[in-house]
Amino acid sequence: MTVHFIGAGPGAPDLITLRGRDLIARCPVCLYAGSLVPKALLDHCPPGARIVDTAPLSLDEIIAEMVRATKAGEDVARLHSGDLSIWSALGEQVRRLEALQIPYTVTPGVPAFSAAAAALGRELTLPGLAQSVVLTRTSGRASAMPESEKLSLFAQSRATLAIHLSIHVLDKVVEELKPHYGADCPVAIVYRASWPDQRIITGTLATIAAAMQAETVERTALILVGPALAASDFRESALYGADYPRRFRGRGE
Repeated sequence: MTVHFIGAGPGAPDLITLRGRDLIARCPVCLYAGSLVPKALLDHCPPGARIVDTAPLSLDEIIAEMVRATKAGEDVARLHSGDLSIWSALGEQVRRLEALQIPYTVTPGVPAFSAAAAALGRELTLPGLAQSVVLTRTSGRASAMPESEKLSLFAQSRATLAIHLSIHVLDKVVEELKPHYGADCPVAIVYRASWPDQRIITGTLATIAAAMQAETVERTALILVGPALAASDFRESALYGADYPRRFRGRGE
């Protein structure tokens, strides 16, 4: 028996890996985060599967479901939104399973920041402007931010920022970033990226707060900040330059 942790993607039910889909299809038990994972993914469950929405459950109750399945010799598909490598509560579940000697696997998923960039039709790293993407958030009730991970510190790099779980403190985000990026720095807010009700609000650090006053956007929104979001005057990548030596073009190693 194995617990299969599966990144269910950002929202659109077809943005799941083939591996993830196939694992769901063969597991007689499916635990899913009902507040964020689209129910259409449950259509992949086999007939008669035990399907449990973990949104109202505690960690102890979730692990108890896995233990019950273990004793019954049943594999578990454990679905989390986005990708499991960030803010998924994977770490605490794996720690419990290892202590119980219950085997598990991890299947990655499409992260929200990637879906948001796709919705914008933008590359987050552009030559000469930004070559790094910082995935971060602000402090919340469930988890405080370490002192060394303040937005103002990340902003000093002028990298592209993908700020999660922070739309409720947009004014504070703008206040921290404006001294480093400047008031005219592009901002894009993508609400429920890839869902049918996806919305995109764009502006600058000077205008985005006012633009959001007319919007009813809750926690499932991602804030993207950085020059790369609206740049058109940037140099092309040398990698595809006609005079750039590449072994695949027969011009050296």
